[in-house]
Amino acid sequence: MRQGPATDRIVITGVSARGFHGVFPQERREGQDFVVDVVLEVDLARAGGTDALADTVSYAEVAADIVGRIAGEPRDLIERLAEDIAADALARPLVESVSVTVHKPQAPVGVPFGDVAVTIVRHRPWVPVVIALGANLGDRAATLAGAVRRLPRAGLRDVVVSDLVETDPVGGPDQGPYLNAVAVARTRHTPARLLDRLHRIEDGFGRTREVRWGPRTLDLDLIQYGTPGAVDEVVSADPRLTLPHPRAHERAFVLLPWLSADPAARLRVGGDVVDVARLADGLDGSGVRAAGTLEVSPRRWDR
Repeated sequence: MRQGPATDRIVITGVSARGFHGVFPQERREGQDFVVDVVLEVDLARAGGTDALADTVSYAEVAADIVGRIAGEPRDLIERLAEDIAADALARPLVESVSVTVHKPQAPVGVPFGDVAVTIVRHRPWVPVVIALGANLGDRAATLAGAVRRLPRAGLRDVVVSDLVETDPVGGPDQGPYLNAVAVARTRHTPARLLDRLHRIEDGFGRTREVRWGPRTLDLDLIQYGTPGAVDEVVSADPRLTLPHPRAHERAFVLLPWLSADPAARLRVGGDVVDVARLADGLDGSGVRAAGTLEVSPRRWDR
């Protein structure tokens, strides 16, 4: 279903219900049975380790969505019905792509036949994301530049990187100042898979996690996934990946460089969506100092 290494799959076949889809009056009046098969690409590694329903996709919920579409608003074409079902599946944060087959075994074909079916394959769309970068060990600027160069290989495109700022550490043990930047980009990865890719980049630069808020060679935080208030936004209270980042609105070293990459940036704060410029105006930015730009060219990278 997708170029590159195969991912895990959830397969649900034979979901059936009566619907009223079709272009002929008798189809709309009398209805007929429809049968749907779906194949979901989902990273199931976490669920296999945790044995937790929250780390996978509920088959019952997917099946209920399918029945709701079959029995719901009539469509002229089963192609459109398949698109509706695919959109429902891709709205689930863990689903990376989906194959939908809609069978219409009682279609008015006019000749003897066994089945009529259409199959579509749809992928998660490209969505905007915001990533904060920081480092306070070793050659900080070289580390951040190296991390930015690896972002396209982590599944990001249209990457735009902010100006650099130097920041006094917040919390944790005594340590040196940080260099910070923010990257705005787009991805087709789910939030969980993107976070895993970012952790791999951190590991490649020797990141360790023994001390909370301790010094680090590289820190990559996923600040926001999707457009706040839009259908692609993901809001999550999962402690392993809270979205948007729960402290981003309080951190000048995130908001100020973010504005240099995207002056129109907006961030969800609780139930509100707020201009980042407004949030930044309300913070004390005295501990954030301009530190130039990263020596990476060009400033925008396409996958």
